[in-house]
Amino acid sequence: MTLPAASFDYRQRRVAEPFLVATAPPMQAVLTAAKRIAAGHLKVLITGESGVGKDLVARYIHTQSPRAQAPFVAVNCAGLSETLLESELFGHVRGSFTGAHRDKVGRLQMANHGTVFLDEVGEMSPRMQALLLRFLENGEIQQVGSDSIVTRADVRVVAATNRDLGRMVLDGQFREDLLYRIKVAHLHVPPLRERREDIPALVEHAIGRLGSSCAITPDAMQVLQRYPWPGNVRELQNVVEQVISVADQPHVSVNDLPRALVASALGTVTRSRERRRQIADDLYQSLISGEYDFWNHVQTLFLNRDITRHDLRETVRRGLRSTGGSYRRLLTLFHVQRTDYKRLLNFLAAHDCRVDFREFRFGEAAAGTTAD
Repeated sequence: MTLPAASFDYRQRRVAEPFLVATAPPMQAVLTAAKRIAAGHLKVLITGESGVGKDLVARYIHTQSPRAQAPFVAVNCAGLSETLLESELFGHVRGSFTGAHRDKVGRLQMANHGTVFLDEVGEMSPRMQALLLRFLENGEIQQVGSDSIVTRADVRVVAATNRDLGRMVLDGQFREDLLYRIKVAHLHVPPLRERREDIPALVEHAIGRLGSSCAITPDAMQVLQRYPWPGNVRELQNVVEQVISVADQPHVSVNDLPRALVASALGTVTRSRERRRQIADDLYQSLISGEYDFWNHVQTLFLNRDITRHDLRETVRRGLRSTGGSYRRLLTLFHVQRTDYKRLLNFLAAHDCRVDFREFRFGEAAAGTTAD
């Protein structure tokens, strides 16, 4: 089978070694083990909280391996439905489902002789787990809609998850035989609160990426190092981008840092209910100011588990209060295209985050049953 031109381009591009900070002993141990594991062809499972940089460790393994000249192909298993994930991994033939207007080569075949990175592998459905297990056992690829094996692929699988797969096995949510297959080697990336020595270098790197000459004052850096960083490196990068983007002087002081972050770092953390309210307030303000839009920011934070269902519901609630209960007017407020109206409603309903609009109707009877 001839690969599309885009796939050839992807194959020819060598993956650059990622920037990884490893000043702290726990992270040094991870990179030492990763380099040792990379020398072989073992399948690897990388675990750790959301935002710790599991994808960077996966890329590091690839760049240090004998497969470094071959493709590195990443797939987010949580961001696709079962049908689309099967198509992404194995490819499909024309006409196999609605929208399949031409043959498509899957990511496993694109990664032949290289590495495929399965992010959020714990989110796979039971059926997809079975299909992945079959591939790991024999390397055979059967495209969606095809009656025969199309080809075989020699691929190193590196998987990652922020979930406890062992517990999921006990609960019947993850196949034990698949866990054994993907966990031949195991790396656990520590959370940022356990590697605080890395924070100054991570901050410096984040500022450098922004092309800024701003500097963090020693007091502000101390606050950053004391904060527990529940969102880990991803949250740190977001905070640095936020404070640098609004900085009007060459130095960032404690007063320039988000108030909730400073309060938490200094030990004056608000109660849990108040903290959740602050998150929703911050999200809503970022949306209406134009700093965020719903799909690129709020949805991403939610799918990455950086915010909870409660946070998302409360953000929607604030929007409906402003629009008098109108989901259609909420589109403009949240910077969502009007053609995405049903998509927004379906997304909120699918994740149990849809809020009853009737309680926000100004002076109207709450007898209506449709959101407008």
